[in-house]
Amino acid sequence: MARDVFGLDLERIEEILPRYAIEGPRYTSYPTAPVWTDDFGVEDYKRELAGDAAAAAPVPGEGDGLSLYVHVPFCSSLCHFCACNRVITSKAELPLKYLDTIEREVAAVREASGPRTASQQHWGGGTPTHLTPDQVKRLFYTVTDAFPMREDAEISIEVDPRVTTDEHVAALRECGFNRISLGVQDIEPKVQEAIHRIQPIEQTRHLVEVSRASGFEGVNFDLIYGLPYQTEESFSRTLDRVLEIEPDRLALYSYAHVTWIAKQQRGFEKKDLPGASTKLRIMLMAIERFLEAGYRFIGLDHFAKPEDELSRALEDRTLRRNFMGHTTQAGVDLIGFGPSSISELRASYAQSQRNLDDWHDAVGARGLATMRGHHLTRDDVERRWVIGRLMCHGVLRAEEYEEAFGQSFATRFASELQKLDPFVADDLIERAPDGSIVVLPLGRLLVRVVAMTFDAYLAEQQKGEKPMFSKTV
Repeated sequence: MARDVFGLDLERIEEILPRYAIEGPRYTSYPTAPVWTDDFGVEDYKRELAGDAAAAAPVPGEGDGLSLYVHVPFCSSLCHFCACNRVITSKAELPLKYLDTIEREVAAVREASGPRTASQQHWGGGTPTHLTPDQVKRLFYTVTDAFPMREDAEISIEVDPRVTTDEHVAALRECGFNRISLGVQDIEPKVQEAIHRIQPIEQTRHLVEVSRASGFEGVNFDLIYGLPYQTEESFSRTLDRVLEIEPDRLALYSYAHVTWIAKQQRGFEKKDLPGASTKLRIMLMAIERFLEAGYRFIGLDHFAKPEDELSRALEDRTLRRNFMGHTTQAGVDLIGFGPSSISELRASYAQSQRNLDDWHDAVGARGLATMRGHHLTRDDVERRWVIGRLMCHGVLRAEEYEEAFGQSFATRFASELQKLDPFVADDLIERAPDGSIVVLPLGRLLVRVVAMTFDAYLAEQQKGEKPMFSKTV
């Protein structure tokens, strides 16, 4: 392989990155979920939906937009790398009961929030296409009858090519879905066998062809590096096949070895889990291949073609990060439906019961299943703004902070700015006298570590013996 990435010497990268391979949040929220408490319940969530608390901790620049997330927890089989909230089942009655319950949940949210239109809707899982095509349509219209979609809305779904049929694709397009994300992970048979996910490339290619022919505007692939039996050579072969298909976006996720959450991961070490050095080189090789193929590095683990909406959002600095990853929807509320779903409102976070039975019971009893949440303080709002600028834009301009919050950024975060000295020395960032920060190319790979400097809760979280977060590299 070539000896540079982002125009930087590979040996220099390999020297620096391991020093920052620590446990840390992915910052799909701030404060992160471990901070939230069960003091926040159903009545709190209802008040937030009604807007009563919106003025308590205003977020500068937010409008009245709305994004919707629907969690479909069902899967037909267990992928052994997966740590998502899912229910493995072949029972037809479980999805039917789920649809009945989510209808009640959507109605309760609509009653609390009042009429609103949405500019984005995303379905994740689990496997949303575990539902039949008719069930897909029933669920979609349940949501959109309550919260109509705007004409130019992005409507996306995560699918498993192994269970997604041509009939599914037709039903999705009938509903209005225009972006489809395929779980690919790895194409090598030996790796697929180890992770219990046999998915021939022909199956993936067929679904892409059918999706594009039916009118999907965007096709995304998810890949994972660090899985059992992966090597640079084997993952290079996977990339060869992936790049032949030319997805519009690519997500390159680091395998998170979180055996305290996903017990089925135990024993992966016995299947030749790649070491830290090999995993690092696989990541750098993949990034180099994507850049050579013309994709743009959006940030953290996302890549997109230059004409893609994510690329445009990066350029005009409207890119945002939430529980769905990087998104073009800046300044919107996010309302989640289904078990474990998370809502992000202007002044709070709220999460529903994770367990499917508990979610059913809670919605049946009260209409909503809120199990925990967090009211944002003024300090939370300011730090969320800072972390968001670093994670999404790679640039933090002190004058924009001062305009938004009415105080000097350099004064407000004087102690945090001093802690950035090692990052400056390692050429991860540049820092101006007024505190403005520019994340340099190498720093973009470690932006989680840079953002952690501004996390007021992290020091306390790190005192515990039980790990909370995945490794940053």
